[in-house]
Amino acid sequence: MYLFEGLKESASGYLEPEQVELLKQAYQIARDAHEGQMRTSGEPYITHPVAVARILAEMRLDHETLMAALLHDTIEDTYVTKDDLAELFGVAVAELVEGVSKLDKLKFRDKKEAQAENFRKMMMAMTQDIRVILIKLADRTHNMRTLGALRPDKRRRIARETLEIYAPIANRLGIHNIKTELEDLGFQAYYPMRYRVLKEVVKAARGNRKELIQGIEAAIHTRLNDAGIPGKVKGREKNLYSIYNKMQSKELQFQEVMDIYAFRVMVDSIDTCYRVLGAMHGLYKPRPGRFKDYIAIPKANGYQSLHTSLFGPHGVPVEIQIRTEDMDQMADKGVAAHWAYKGGAQTGQGTTTQVRARKWMQSLLELQQSASTSFEFVENVKTELFPEEIYVFTPEGRILELPVNATAVDFAYEVHTDVGNTCVGARVNRQAYPLSQPLISGQTVEIITAKGARPNAAWLNFVVTGKARAKIRQVLKSLKGDEAIALGRRLLNHALGKTKLDSIAPEQIEKVIRDTKHTSLDSLLADIGLGNAMSIVIAQRLIGDNLENQESRDGHMMPIRGAEGMLVTFANCCRPIPGDAVIAHVSPGKGLVVHMENCANIRGYQGEPDKYIPVQWDNVEGVDYQANLRVEIVNHHGALAKITSIIAAEGSNIHNLSTEERDGRVYLINLRISVKDRVHLANVMRRIRVLPEVLRTSRNR
Repeated sequence: MYLFEGLKESASGYLEPEQVELLKQAYQIARDAHEGQMRTSGEPYITHPVAVARILAEMRLDHETLMAALLHDTIEDTYVTKDDLAELFGVAVAELVEGVSKLDKLKFRDKKEAQAENFRKMMMAMTQDIRVILIKLADRTHNMRTLGALRPDKRRRIARETLEIYAPIANRLGIHNIKTELEDLGFQAYYPMRYRVLKEVVKAARGNRKELIQGIEAAIHTRLNDAGIPGKVKGREKNLYSIYNKMQSKELQFQEVMDIYAFRVMVDSIDTCYRVLGAMHGLYKPRPGRFKDYIAIPKANGYQSLHTSLFGPHGVPVEIQIRTEDMDQMADKGVAAHWAYKGGAQTGQGTTTQVRARKWMQSLLELQQSASTSFEFVENVKTELFPEEIYVFTPEGRILELPVNATAVDFAYEVHTDVGNTCVGARVNRQAYPLSQPLISGQTVEIITAKGARPNAAWLNFVVTGKARAKIRQVLKSLKGDEAIALGRRLLNHALGKTKLDSIAPEQIEKVIRDTKHTSLDSLLADIGLGNAMSIVIAQRLIGDNLENQESRDGHMMPIRGAEGMLVTFANCCRPIPGDAVIAHVSPGKGLVVHMENCANIRGYQGEPDKYIPVQWDNVEGVDYQANLRVEIVNHHGALAKITSIIAAEGSNIHNLSTEERDGRVYLINLRISVKDRVHLANVMRRIRVLPEVLRTSRNR
């Protein structure tokens, strides 16, 4: 019974004695059922369900959930049946255990299909009882803690699944502590080298900033005391995966992520939150457009807080979150915080987080009904898992919550499926608005519909919500074979612009058919017509170098060959310039995003023909590009002035400059400068290198 003692201690703090006794009985059944079974690490198997139950006990979940956690592998791996559990502990516990158990009895063609189907069934079980996913998250957390005993390939597979599925689910349900742990453990297992390097760099950066952080924290305390506001202040550190993700998704450099100083202020009431906001804006100047009120309009997962961004001492960015103690509990524990199984969760009451969770689960049921395969369901749910939100209005004043980069078509499907299916146009703030253009928070959106209209497959190139994607595909799949091919041909010809499909060399068409793993041109066209392939991507692959230089629709020459009529964005992470080998992908709201081929953010993806397109530079005069330079200098008088003079003499402008002290004499200068191409950049770097004060010069990517 020694294993049970730790769990008993955690559970006794909030459960009734008779409930702890039932927990003990469940432990005994689980221990006997798993007798003789061992984990890969060599420990007795019973250590795993006990650890899972302890994680849930720390979240103060009810006794039925803890019992189901202890028994969660018994139906799958032992002689115990669901009926046995129902007889011993009641139907609720038995159904929870069955909901969590893996579905190994089903036969699938391959492992990917099995994973997709298991995920679909897990989501559906969750919609019946949210506790199923709480047990599954705790199960995954303990498995991640003990991942070291597995083979490297299995570790990577489980880590990737954790980062793509389980951590986002924890985030969507507002369970921040589980989400953070899963992300860090998954990051460590999936990218061990990146994890180690980032950990060391972050540790060094935090050490260098300690004095400034303490100064800002003291200033916040003083301002609160002067205003007579009691509250707690603490520095807020981003977890490693959050830093890594921000560098990737927002294409930022490490310095830009770490230069933000984040704090949290906790007070006793909502009124006081707004008083603190006023005090903070009196202490430091607010950054325009950077205030967010998640108390009045909570996030999709129920999260509530005031966020403000300020100019701190020496102009450093300071971010402050202001919330009540209850909001802090809710942000950490999410749906698990005070989950009202006895009434509240069933009657439609409960916390904001719980109400949002039930709303999300209802949307999962809708996605399940629209998806024709488990793969499609998984793809659609992934897009729904943790979006950053915008808030827009219907003409009647109703607020709708959509992911960032959502378009009028996403809005139409959010209003109603019929509105989306018959949408032909949109007005935003009473002005005509392109269907493909991303919406912005605060806009009022009106959808124009027409009887008999139907979705356009080209919409799949820009919609971002799983619901819109699923509903569009549902209608497109009702097309007959010939209709799908004809629609695909029309869409592809439109994407090709002046070049028509019939004028492209047959061997080029054959190459693209092979590369995209199709058997014929009709098969490829049908896939475009059914919305399974993007016409823009296929057009890019077809025309490649054969496209003649054309002017774009606004009359300007495009720096990327074949991008005429498209929005082109150069990735901030690597900042490609003419002469660099480049590759591109289509991104909603950004158009064609161009990266350097060796950019760390796209490493390993070049072989995915449906996502990435090889592109080439065009000969366009008079266009400036931005490149990052890193210069290490001995800080002699006038050294920086010499560097800036060289940059100006070479016909380049400085867009950004920051310095960092390495030790007493050595400084690191980070510059962002404008250049024409690689030759121009090389000339600038060559002249800087010969300065006696310069130790090292490199291009920062």
